Order: sequence, then C-alpha cells, then structure tokens
Amino acid sequence: MEYGSIEREIHVEATPEVVYEVVTTPEHLRQWWPDDADLEPVPGATGTVSFGDSSTPNAQVVPLTVVEADPPRRFSFRWVYDDLAVATPTNSLLVTFELVPSGTGTLLRLTETGFREKGWEAAVLEAHYRDHVSGWDYFLPRLVEYVARLVSTR
Repeated sequence: MEYGSIEREIHVEATPEVVYEVVTTPEHLRQWWPDDADLEPVPGATGTVSFGDSSTPNAQVVPLTVVEADPPRRFSFRWVYDDLAVATPTNSLLVTFELVPSGTGTLLRLTETGFREKGWEAAVLEAHYRDHVSGWDYFLPRLVEYVARLVSTR
C-alpha cells in the first residue's frame, strides 16, 4: 500500500464562500472537526487544533501553520510537527482544501501529504496514515452535515 497522500472529494451544498468560511474559521471548525481551534486564516499564522477535553491530560493539542489562504478557492496548513519547531516540508503534514464551484454547491478536494517525508519508520508511518484516513473519513461527512444545517438557518 502507498502511504504518500490522502485524497478525498466531497460535494457540499453551499457556495465556495460558505465552505471556505467553514474550513478556515475556529467557530465553524469546532462544529465538525476539532474540539477546539485557535487560528487565523492568514499565510504564516500559527495556531492549534485540539482533540479531547482540554482540561484533561488526554487532550491532544496539535500546532499548525497556515500555508495558503486564497478565499474562496484554497486553504492549506501544515500540522503534526513538534510544538517548538517551525513547520517545514520534512517535519510536518500538509493539508489542502481546494474548493471548486459545482452546480449549486462546491466540490471540496482534500489532500494530505508529507507522510513519507516525516521519516517515520514503516510501522509508525502506516499507523499515522491509517489514523488520518479514518479521521478524514469520519470528519468530512460531518462537515457536509454541518454546512447543511448552517445554510438552512441563513
């Protein structure tokens, strides 16, 4: 099996502007992906996403660095690097959301790359890759459901 990249496409019944807002702003991110988010959607900005209750030692706080913010077409960030490090292509994973108008909605293309570049041993690489595959397979449908609720109230 190839552990180089994860690619997913989903259709979202909302404009690219709405979908961009949902994948870039903490108040929307918290509704479908992490339990908490602290970031500015500006290239070079650093922030965090957190999974689990932040008041417990089991919470996982993951640093991220925004790479590209091109509303409403593209948003990308690097994550999964050491807390005190600066994100680079060899020490982090790159997540890119590409938003393409499609009918009355948006085709969201997610790509996550950098698994092999991290230099993990084979078993660690495979475990991280499988974890991220199952994560995106769980969270992307939540994004679609959240956007449907969001646009029905606007």
